[in-house]
Amino acid sequence: MRGYAATEDKEPRWKSSLAIVLAYLRVAIIALMFLAIIGAFPATAQQLAPDGAPNPTASGVNQQTLLHAEPRIEGYIDIPDTRARVLIQPAGRTWDHFHEVTLHWFGAIVIIGMIAVLGGTCLILGRLRISAGRSGKKVHRFNAFERFSHWLTAVSFVVLGLTGLNITFGKILLLPVIGKDVFSSLSQAAKYMHNFTSFAFVIGLVLIVVMWFKDNIPRKVDIDWLRQGGGFIKSKHAPAGRFNAGEKAVFWIALLAGVAVAASGYLLLFPFYVTNILGMQVAQVLHAVIAVLFVAVILAHIYIGTLGMEGAFEAMGTGEVDLNWAKEHHDLWLQDQVAKEHQPAASGSAD
Repeated sequence: MRGYAATEDKEPRWKSSLAIVLAYLRVAIIALMFLAIIGAFPATAQQLAPDGAPNPTASGVNQQTLLHAEPRIEGYIDIPDTRARVLIQPAGRTWDHFHEVTLHWFGAIVIIGMIAVLGGTCLILGRLRISAGRSGKKVHRFNAFERFSHWLTAVSFVVLGLTGLNITFGKILLLPVIGKDVFSSLSQAAKYMHNFTSFAFVIGLVLIVVMWFKDNIPRKVDIDWLRQGGGFIKSKHAPAGRFNAGEKAVFWIALLAGVAVAASGYLLLFPFYVTNILGMQVAQVLHAVIAVLFVAVILAHIYIGTLGMEGAFEAMGTGEVDLNWAKEHHDLWLQDQVAKEHQPAASGSAD
């Protein structure tokens, strides 16, 4: 009985000790909560307006500070592609200024400047005539497939150029004239034409490169052609093979610029497959700048092949050129053609 009584006396002491510890913990917790409330009170007070009303923007960060804090501020949305998650991008303002201001001035200066140069050339030099006049004899220059490849590339380029210029200048030039509804429908159709015509342009460009790459390799005679004024000085004769130095320059510009606009264009046509929003902005800048310069070069090419030089258009129109035209502008090529024609006859007579 004594042992039981002793155990019965010890249990109340253990419970009383536990109660004391819990009491101290309660006091400590209450003190910490009180200190936390006091510490938070000044921050809450700072968010009040001068009239005492809550100010929801007081704790916000200044917009300019936020935009310049990081090169790119990303907002995440529920899509698996991480490249398409950018909701706000400060660099986009620079791109927008280029597209809406810089590109307009750059494009206008380059294209109108080229038209002015060609107009001045036409007024000063006039049309470059065949010095000896037409002979009445024709020389075969391009076959049907070569002309098809050229016109496939040329027509698709014109479509791409016009629809692309509408993207850049349409809102300035066409919208005030035809109105919003017509301009909207026209621009939508032009966008689809631009996208799908690009495939025809690439096919034509590949065909031209395969067919004419060998004939457009720079040679020593091209330096002589440049020294003699490229055929525009009537008192000098500029020797040339199948393509002269000017035509070779157009070929290489078309090849390099064509590859550049095609690659950058397909990055825009298939967004986020290869690059992110910044990469597409860079691609759009390159696409626009190269395309504008490309249009200027082709304008000069079109002028020389039509109004600027007598007999030049016939090469791509019918595939045949006048004999005297070939002598004046592609004499070395004509010599090769004449040699090829006489070679079978010579071998036949020898037999």
